[in-house]
Amino acid sequence: MILVFSGHNYKYETESLCKMFFSCQRFQIEYEAGDLSRDNLIFTRVKTGKTHTLFYAFVRGEGKFFAKSIRVPKDSAQEKNEQERLLCLCVHRVLSRYVGQGTKWGILTGIRPVKRIHEYWEQGMDDMAIHQKLERDYLVSPQKVDLCITTAKTQAPLLQLTQPKSFSLYVSIPYCPSRCSYCSFVSHSITNRSALKLVPSYVEHLCREIAYTGDLAKSLGLRLESVYWGGGTPTTLEPDQLAQILQAIGQSFDLSTLREYTVEAGRPDTITEQKLTVLKQAGVGRVSINPQTFQNPVLEEIGRRHTAEMTIDRYKLARQVGFDCINMDLIAGLPGDDLAGFCRSVDKAISLGPENITVHTLSVKRSSRLFQSDGLPQNLKDNPAGEMVDYAQHTLMEAGYRPYYLYRQKNTLENLENVGYAKPGTEGLYNVYIMEEVHTILAVGASGVTKLVNPYTGLIDRVFNYKFPYEYIDHFNVMLERKRKVAEFYEQQF
Repeated sequence: MILVFSGHNYKYETESLCKMFFSCQRFQIEYEAGDLSRDNLIFTRVKTGKTHTLFYAFVRGEGKFFAKSIRVPKDSAQEKNEQERLLCLCVHRVLSRYVGQGTKWGILTGIRPVKRIHEYWEQGMDDMAIHQKLERDYLVSPQKVDLCITTAKTQAPLLQLTQPKSFSLYVSIPYCPSRCSYCSFVSHSITNRSALKLVPSYVEHLCREIAYTGDLAKSLGLRLESVYWGGGTPTTLEPDQLAQILQAIGQSFDLSTLREYTVEAGRPDTITEQKLTVLKQAGVGRVSINPQTFQNPVLEEIGRRHTAEMTIDRYKLARQVGFDCINMDLIAGLPGDDLAGFCRSVDKAISLGPENITVHTLSVKRSSRLFQSDGLPQNLKDNPAGEMVDYAQHTLMEAGYRPYYLYRQKNTLENLENVGYAKPGTEGLYNVYIMEEVHTILAVGASGVTKLVNPYTGLIDRVFNYKFPYEYIDHFNVMLERKRKVAEFYEQQF
């Protein structure tokens, strides 16, 4: 598909909106009008005259042509955000007619739609006014506005817990027992000999970075609120390696202010009683045991090396070890799944009674095996992800779970969202803090991204670690030098 920008530089928002209608497809970008009679063409233009500004878009292809224009007084559309919005309204209108349906999120393209709700409340808007604004100005469906408002209300008391110099610690373990077909994370299969060979050195360097980061946090007077281990699958590591990292964290950080300690056990085939015991004895209070689906044929198709029965067994094992806060992830839209199978998975998860259930919508990332540059595979186009997500939301809320964090990704089936549901009082603080960007996240480990947040001004800066374990190890000292930016940020901002 060719995407033409004429008379404006609103590339990011316009292209992001187009990608919501054409998942996975690559766009040829042009800035000159050229031959406008070509097929597979999306044309966008902003033209300002003496008294009015014209916003115009058309799409041509497959024997179809749709166009839309909006003409407004020049003085009413001088702000960049308003011009972007009006242009996106034109694009949304023509693409909705071209593909035969709109999007439930309208022209909202951001990752964090719930942040808007908090911002609107701060501006004095009530829920009815928010509904009117998002539905009218951004074409968001009433259902999604309700979901955002409900999520924001669950978050509100949790956001009040964080203080100006609060922070969370993210620990990256970029290893998995195998790679799933939909995976795009920087993770390495532990069955790969070269990857396995690096693990001891990786753990050693990670502990050194933890110590360095702990000293940095103490020197700046930062208050640790939550610790979160992600990956990859942290429990891919051996019990003694887990213990080594846990000890490093305990020795390097003041844990007396800690509200939450989470480790993604994730893949049931990596979980043993010994590993769970090591985590529990070190103070970890929350673990994720993620089925993704309880349909064994679907698990096999996506490359998971466990069964639904194994997930249930490891869940019960975690309860026996003493974990009283467990999360389970489900994915709507997996290859080989159908609506009935997904509904059974939701029902099964609820029957087990985990405190948190997170419902993801399948996102087809460019580096995953599912990605096709000419668009979604037909089996995914036909997948009823929207009905799956709707069933999960209704059923989970009927069972007493409430949405507490929400985010969106590119190339997601039907442009849908990922939502964390929790029983009241068991919400994962780290998930809220990183999604709503209310305090700093200090990240350690390969592919970790430190996010520095000034809670007074909203200013955000980032410090990137090397992505791959071999880079992380080879350039370790260079990476530690980068972390000096943390001190510079706090010295300049506070």
